[in-house]
Amino acid sequence: MNFLIIVLDVGNTNVVIGFYDGDNLISTGRIATDKLKTGDEYAIDIKNIIEINGVVPSELEGSVISSVVPPLTNTLKAVLEKLTGKTPLIVGPGIKTGLNIKTDNPSLVGSDRIVDAVAAISEYAPPLIIIDMGTATTMSVIDDHNTYIGGVIAPGLKITQEALAVYTSQLPNVSLDNPKSIIGKNTVDCIQSGLLYGHASMVDGMISLIEEEIGKEATVVATGGLSKFIVPLCKHEIHRDEILLLKGLRLIYENNKDR
Repeated sequence: MNFLIIVLDVGNTNVVIGFYDGDNLISTGRIATDKLKTGDEYAIDIKNIIEINGVVPSELEGSVISSVVPPLTNTLKAVLEKLTGKTPLIVGPGIKTGLNIKTDNPSLVGSDRIVDAVAAISEYAPPLIIIDMGTATTMSVIDDHNTYIGGVIAPGLKITQEALAVYTSQLPNVSLDNPKSIIGKNTVDCIQSGLLYGHASMVDGMISLIEEEIGKEATVVATGGLSKFIVPLCKHEIHRDEILLLKGLRLIYENNKDR
């Protein structure tokens, strides 16, 4: 039997909202992450997205939240509870993910990385390197036995772009367009090359180093809003999946909905 649920991916830049009818993602929306917003303001934003997508709140079976912004977690939990009349699941301690994590402190692994891993394991062959290109660029490594063994965290493309403009006197903030060539002939092209090809080279380099460390080639999956700029410039074969995290939230909801 199908079930209608709402999934929330609370990131540092955006809150992405998805609506699932069974295993079918029927629509999505997003609002800017703002820690200064009140619960009422978020309630209006989310209620508008629910209505725009033709979803009737009373028909929602439940909801699930993954959040990397702790100050907003309880706020959005209360908002969903108010809108749907049901308490949402929060990805964190006590939630069944089915993921075996072998790191120094598994409880400190970000919920977004856990959810990405749950989704990737369900669709791709291990070993896996899962790259999430958002505010930060994170890489998670899954071994042959579907065990989460660790990863990498690096500054994201936008952070680098903004830092270059803020901390230099003469360099402008440029758009994320591909330069005509790697060797730029003007300031804008030079910055774009450094940002885009530089980030792609970092990703390619880290993939090679990770594969060298685990001793074999891995399936590489990329997600996150900035992956569309970087993946086409990489030399490794990378599967791009924009809704990987939303898929993982649906799977986690299914694993926990009877609780």
